[in-house]
Amino acid sequence: QEASHRFALPTSGLGGAVKQENFVLSTSGTDQVKGVLTLQGDALCQADVNLKMPRNNQLLHFAFREDKQWKLQQIQDARNHVNQAIYLLMNRDVNYQFKTGLEVLKLMDAVMLQLSRARNRLTTPATLTLPEIASSGLTKMFTPVLPPDILVNFYINLNKLCLTVYQLHVLQPSTTKNFKPAGGSVLHNPGAMFEFGSQRYEVSHVHKVECVVPWLNDALVFFTVSLQLCQQLKDKISVFSGYWNYRPY
Repeated sequence: QEASHRFALPTSGLGGAVKQENFVLSTSGTDQVKGVLTLQGDALCQADVNLKMPRNNQLLHFAFREDKQWKLQQIQDARNHVNQAIYLLMNRDVNYQFKTGLEVLKLMDAVMLQLSRARNRLTTPATLTLPEIASSGLTKMFTPVLPPDILVNFYINLNKLCLTVYQLHVLQPSTTKNFKPAGGSVLHNPGAMFEFGSQRYEVSHVHKVECVVPWLNDALVFFTVSLQLCQQLKDKISVFSGYWNYRPY
């Protein structure tokens, strides 16, 4: 229950809308990318980003269009899994009596599966190819429009909301003899190549910035505690079942 409450943060008003939270993006390595993200539950409703181009120190500014917001699928999925775990526990009559230890073990296994999936959605970001990132709807979220040599990707990693900015350069036909497209990855390194729209590109610079989301950290802690409690109950039932089966007649 505590974990599920972290995924819906209602304001004190009667409307029950989820409050907006602002987070400043930072990294220990460089100041090439700076920005502020506005998170509202599972929706990234604003992103305001400044990017300093390494080759000429030109400063680019881009932000979400006012009519756009980006749903974070990882948060949606984690919330759905923890709510499913609660449903499995609560969908019996209040006076229901479990008849066997095995029945409880099966329930705990089902609940733990949902809790593990919820945790894994936050701890394991999706691996994407560069063409998948390039064709993502995220590229159409910004004003002004992102230049063709810039790719961006948002994802959750544990308790952090991460932004990765890729700077690209076009590979000339004379230099593509060693062309080897990169596969899927959470984070692509400089030198990664890909083809998109009949043009071949290489990643020249990668910038990753992030911000800690405290309530995601809380949810991860509660997932761990919940899984431990489920396992403790399974262990107790196993011990007592063994004792029961061993009882002399």
